[in-house]
Amino acid sequence: MTSRKRHAKIVESLRSTGVASVRELAENLQVSESTIRRDLTLLDRDGELVRTYGGAAMSPRGSAEAAGEEAAAEVPFDVVASRDEALKVAMAEEAVKLVEDDSVIVLDIGTTPRAIARRLRGRPVTVITSSLAVLDELRDDDAVRLVMLGGVLRRNYQSLVGSLTEQALRQVSADLLFLSCTGVRPSGHVVDNMAVEAPLKQAMIETAGKVVLVAAETKFPGTGSLRVCALSDIDVLITTSGADPDTLQLCREADGKVILA
Repeated sequence: MTSRKRHAKIVESLRSTGVASVRELAENLQVSESTIRRDLTLLDRDGELVRTYGGAAMSPRGSAEAAGEEAAAEVPFDVVASRDEALKVAMAEEAVKLVEDDSVIVLDIGTTPRAIARRLRGRPVTVITSSLAVLDELRDDDAVRLVMLGGVLRRNYQSLVGSLTEQALRQVSADLLFLSCTGVRPSGHVVDNMAVEAPLKQAMIETAGKVVLVAAETKFPGTGSLRVCALSDIDVLITTSGADPDTLQLCREADGKVILA
């Protein structure tokens, strides 16, 4: 099989499954894992997919092409930002109370982390992020030391994703992570609906001494099928008063602190 045909089969497989491991692809295509790794690196470079730890995920561009004109296509950042704005502001104000001066903070992508960044202006802290929206909030603030993670540009959601982002995160040691998600299931699973985001969120969790999940009541249960972590992996949950009480109790039983904004 030529490399061109192999690349086409890899992309076709990801369009149907969303994610795949190097081992799975190697077995399906009957080639070595090292060959698949080289293929994934080339396809990542060309924007056809996004390299993840141990495999690959469909790129935002490829996901949109696979979905055609379906409404399931990713909602633009500015549209998401206009939703439930009062809830996001309330959570952001609670979030910054947890931040100590001179601490190192990882800010996830998303509209609530942007609201948190806005309230960190003027604070002597280090902020590490792959969010271009956070960059826009803090780029001209001399008090904040801003560290941008590299990666593939995800224009629709103003962020950087992919293997370069994951590699950079492996070198990070942070005091605090503000994590976002698309859903918190009644089982206590924290989930996301984008294959390119879930592995990055997992890598962020590994960097931080304390993990703070910021999820409004609309995220209970929210949407998403890709598991990011469990509530037992969360140290603090910041949410709003309409969140499902049974799920909040699961968090408390796992020794997590719950803050209602």
